[in-house]
Amino acid sequence: MITLRKRRLVLILLVLAGLSLGFYKAVTQIHLYESFGRIEVRSGASDEFKISAASYFGDDPQRKMSTEEAILMSDTLLAKVARDLNLANDNDFLRVKGPQPHHSMDDPAVRQTVLGILAGNLHVAQVPKTDIIRISFLSLNPKLSADVVNKVIADYIQRSYETRFDSTQRVSAWLSSQLEDLKKKVEDSQQQMMDLQRKLGTVGFTTSQSANQETTPLEDLAKAAGQAKLNRILAEARYRQITGLDPNTIEGASEIPGAPQTELTTLRTELATARASYAEQTTTLGPNHPLVRAARARMDELAKEVNAEEKRLEQQAKLAFNLAQANENQTNAALEQQKTDAYKLRNDLVEYTIRQREFESSRTLYEGLLQKLATAGVDAGLESMEIDIVDPAVAPVGPILKPVSTIVLSYGLLGVVLGIVLAFVLESLDTGLRSVAEIESVMELPSLAIIPRWKRAGPEQLATMSTITRNINVLAQPKSQFTEAFRSLRTALLLSTPGGEPRMILCTSATPSEGKTTAASNLAVILAQRGTRVLLIDADLRRPNVHHRFGLNGKVGLSTILSGQTTLENSVQRIAEVPDLEILASGPVPPFPTEMLSSQTMTDLLQQAREQYAFVVLDSPPVLSVTDGVILSRKVDAVILVVRHGKSSKNIVRRGRDLLVRSGATMAGIVLNAVDLNTPEYYGYYGYSSYSYSSLDPAGWDAQESSGEPSGVGESGSSSRRKKGRR
Repeated sequence: MITLRKRRLVLILLVLAGLSLGFYKAVTQIHLYESFGRIEVRSGASDEFKISAASYFGDDPQRKMSTEEAILMSDTLLAKVARDLNLANDNDFLRVKGPQPHHSMDDPAVRQTVLGILAGNLHVAQVPKTDIIRISFLSLNPKLSADVVNKVIADYIQRSYETRFDSTQRVSAWLSSQLEDLKKKVEDSQQQMMDLQRKLGTVGFTTSQSANQETTPLEDLAKAAGQAKLNRILAEARYRQITGLDPNTIEGASEIPGAPQTELTTLRTELATARASYAEQTTTLGPNHPLVRAARARMDELAKEVNAEEKRLEQQAKLAFNLAQANENQTNAALEQQKTDAYKLRNDLVEYTIRQREFESSRTLYEGLLQKLATAGVDAGLESMEIDIVDPAVAPVGPILKPVSTIVLSYGLLGVVLGIVLAFVLESLDTGLRSVAEIESVMELPSLAIIPRWKRAGPEQLATMSTITRNINVLAQPKSQFTEAFRSLRTALLLSTPGGEPRMILCTSATPSEGKTTAASNLAVILAQRGTRVLLIDADLRRPNVHHRFGLNGKVGLSTILSGQTTLENSVQRIAEVPDLEILASGPVPPFPTEMLSSQTMTDLLQQAREQYAFVVLDSPPVLSVTDGVILSRKVDAVILVVRHGKSSKNIVRRGRDLLVRSGATMAGIVLNAVDLNTPEYYGYYGYSSYSYSSLDPAGWDAQESSGEPSGVGESGSSSRRKKGRR
């Protein structure tokens, strides 16, 4: 609130400006005509007739409605509307007067301008919780507003037909290309399947029948191979038995299965009978009897026949064994060949089955795509009937005007907000010190006095003045506001410290050109006018200026005393205008001023001055420039910090104050310098607003400028005294 009260003028001006601008806007607002229409975007006839299982809106109807709103505001649709209505050459649309050159929408700049105006005045919004979209347009012509809305709706519906037709065409073209590929693939699969059928010999048969035809011979061969193996085993056994028997017992082999030995048995029987007869006849007739020899011959013949028959039987068994073995080998070879043929047939049947499945799959896909292609046109026709016009746009009867009070209040509120923002911005950017209250708040120190700006006399008056009267303003005009300000400073200073008057006073500032030398010089003169001895010491050993103000010699002074060349009594100088004032100039500028001021000699000198003089006033360098002022501040009774009005910033003076306080200096207060008492804040501060004690030329200039440093400025420390002065 303090900032707003301080910047109330800025706030008031901006509020008034906002109200004025709002009233002007309300009076001069454009008469705009708004026309609107409504359309319904339905899910489409395809869902109603259940041609498609998926909804046109998908799972998110709001997303679809947002998409349709974006399409209504698309540049392509708006450009078509602008071309059809020739909006590029419509003055009511462009809001211009008088004849205009012909413009073409083919010009990119014209197209961008027209589309910008059209999009800025066209409003598309969904009616909440419905499938209805509201389309409105603002223009200077009521008929133009209706025409634009109706044209947008018409072009939007036409676009819906065209985009769906184009989509159908694209789908049809794609399906056609896919169908051609699938058709060729079906034909290739069918041809491969037929080639396999011819290879397998199964044309006209199923794969199961072909498998049965191949399985039956394989089973018969397996049975024949088993039988041949059995026969081979029997023949081999008979042969092995015959070849392993004793020839005399071979007749016992007749029990072997498959061994027909009846003739051998007969021959052996006859041989046995012949041997018996031979033995009998030999015994009866003798060995040489013809009958005996005939019987012997008969016996030998029968033995030969038996041997021959045995050999024949052996050969017969061997032949049977060889035949059975050969039959077995052939049967097994035929079985293995049949197995190989069966395995190959199975592989061919598997490939045939795969080819048949590929053929069936390709044929099914082909027939499905063919059906989709046939129904695509019907679906597109049904989908295109989604948009219905609920309300066509009609020309509005009257314009749309905002209430005057609403506009004025809106701009007034805007002015208030801008005023508050600007006030705080200015406050943050303003680091200057403008008033005593502000200085006291920033410095946290009392203000001792305010010193008004001094205006020098004219050239003719300056010619008659001495150097002292030209530079020491309290001597030039003893009854002026400037002099009264220093008298107030003297009073406030003498009452600033508890327990007694401060006798040793230091005048300093934060930065150069604040007016500390002027304040020290004029304060010393005012103190000396009480009839007490006062010593003014120029302790600025870097840029001394006191001796110039009083027109004195600066060759002997403080530096010569501190260096031991002179004494205090031999170095002080006096002026006739103020007999009780003695001045100690700075002397020659030393190479190490800080070391001199911080020496014990300086402390002893100040102690000596305290004993000899009632008041000692010291002028020191700025505390932020060098440390001389900080060193001297610890050796005095009171420190006066001079602040130039309108020059010093808050941060600088606060830093200077902090340096002095941290050094242990006794701060008497601050003096505000170079104040224009004609400003409203300080007007009549000392009660001299109605007359003046001096006859200065109004065109005079600051006395500070003649000496290179501004004259001191101050204010009395008590707020009650300020109020009394104003009254």
